[in-house]
Amino acid sequence: MSSDRLNGETPSDTRVARQRPLYSESQVIMTTVKAVIPFVLTYGLFITFHGTSSPGGGFQGGALIASVVLMIAFAFGIESTRTWLSNTLVVLLATLGVAIFAGIALVPMALGANFLDYTAYYPVLGDTLGLKEYEFVKYGMEAVEIGGIAFIVSGVLMGLFFALAAGMTPPSGTDDTDTAADTGADTASDPSGDTAGDDSETAGDTTTEAGENE
Repeated sequence: MSSDRLNGETPSDTRVARQRPLYSESQVIMTTVKAVIPFVLTYGLFITFHGTSSPGGGFQGGALIASVVLMIAFAFGIESTRTWLSNTLVVLLATLGVAIFAGIALVPMALGANFLDYTAYYPVLGDTLGLKEYEFVKYGMEAVEIGGIAFIVSGVLMGLFFALAAGMTPPSGTDDTDTAADTGADTASDPSGDTAGDDSETAGDTTTEAGENE
């Protein structure tokens, strides 16, 4: 019998405990994260908004914005971070980014132009918005970078982080099955063997006594 069984723990409980260790607070990490987060978030937004005219873009900016949430989770606990940043919000963020990107990219095809051809908006919205043809290219790229790619990248990275941090939880009923199997195995190996041994010893003693009486 293993030490886990002596302590009242099944192997499945041990696996879950090892995969999901308890959160321990660190004042150094918490204070550092509080001081660093505003700068990282500001730099991420700067990279995102200036991606069309300078090095950067939605991919880099979205990754930096997602890293802010990751730092908060490492400093203040993953479960508490998941409480105020629900999975629904993360999925909604990524879905909204896909919808914005698809809308901006596919509407020009409906107007008879190419995929992501921003100039196709000019004949339709040029007079209404008072923009020139090249300005549609500029603002179209910014809308794709900010509202599309940045949302998708940040939402996907945060979702993957929470999914990986959750670890592997055994399906419902697995622990009961394992416990029943372990109990049955112990019962079949120990009690049955002991009972059979006791019965054989008793039968042997009875036979010996009968021989002596004769």
